Amino acid sequence: MRVFAFHLLNDYSGSPKVLMQLVRGWSLHGLDVTLVTSSGKHGFLTDIPGVRYVTFRYRFHTCRLIRLINLTVSQLSLAAKTWSLIGKNDIVYINTVLPFGAAILGKLKRCRVIYHMHETTMKPAILKKFLFGIARWGADEIIYVSKYLAERARVQGKKTHILYNALEEGFLQKARKNKVRRTQAGNVLMVCSLKDYKGVHEFVALANLRPEFNFTLVVNASEDACRNFFRTSTLSSNLRIFPTQTDLHPFYGSASVVLNLSRIDGWIETFGLTVIEGMAYGLPAIVPTVGGITELVEDGKNGFLADSRKLASLAEKLDAILCNPDSYRKMARASFRRVHRYREDVLVNDSISILTS
Repeated sequence: MRVFAFHLLNDYSGSPKVLMQLVRGWSLHGLDVTLVTSSGKHGFLTDIPGVRYVTFRYRFHTCRLIRLINLTVSQLSLAAKTWSLIGKNDIVYINTVLPFGAAILGKLKRCRVIYHMHETTMKPAILKKFLFGIARWGADEIIYVSKYLAERARVQGKKTHILYNALEEGFLQKARKNKVRRTQAGNVLMVCSLKDYKGVHEFVALANLRPEFNFTLVVNASEDACRNFFRTSTLSSNLRIFPTQTDLHPFYGSASVVLNLSRIDGWIETFGLTVIEGMAYGLPAIVPTVGGITELVEDGKNGFLADSRKLASLAEKLDAILCNPDSYRKMARASFRRVHRYREDVLVNDSISILTS
């Protein structure tokens, strides 16, 4: 069996991390894997042992028109580079809906085409309509990262699978080694992309509202991008902001609670990898009230569901976690127990069952 796995931008965000876990596991289980992704930038998909590479040029640009041109050119490039390599007995595995050229290629080559969908929120609307239209036309099977996403984005006539994201085994081992007795010390952590809809400004406002707690924000962006993004913001002394980090263990190890403040009117979280990373350290979580991320947190058990647009209510729930020692200990234990549902071996074995079915 040969699998050609396609991903657009190799960086340190969630979807390439999941694909890295998969292709590494497939290779270890003896599958013949070729990874097709962007060149020129290091990310989770860089230098995976046992995996062959085909790379193409793609650069993200803040201008939508240039970004669309770059996307189109990249898809022509990947199709040209893989056309002679792929046969009809191969599997074309497409991570996110962005590598639409892979779907067209797979359809023309009569391959089995499997989409791995991580989210449905995308702008502009016309691009979303085009990309999901290609997916509906080209996919034989679709993998979703949560029940919520499967229900919201289900495509009639396509075989559907649910494959929850998972923590790397190495991450769990390191978390077990570094895990300390959790206390409600008042250290609040959020790890996210540097986007308005990710609730970054709400996090800054919450830090201003609760000066008695320490707030740490880790964003997937450069130092220059951070300075530019926050140039007009009022940043309190209890808030620290860090650019892209390749090792998040020190941040989770010193945190008391992990937050995801994505605005439900701008971005629906279909899973929430940083939440389960926090669970490995026994961290209670506060997450949005809508989306697949609600499948990770039971309100009042291992955290709370909260609408980040309602700042006063959000602050009250943070207080409920950090100002009640007995409640905190119960939530921390519940959070740590729950993480075992999201192990990497489960992810890989379930994915192989899909590929070989």
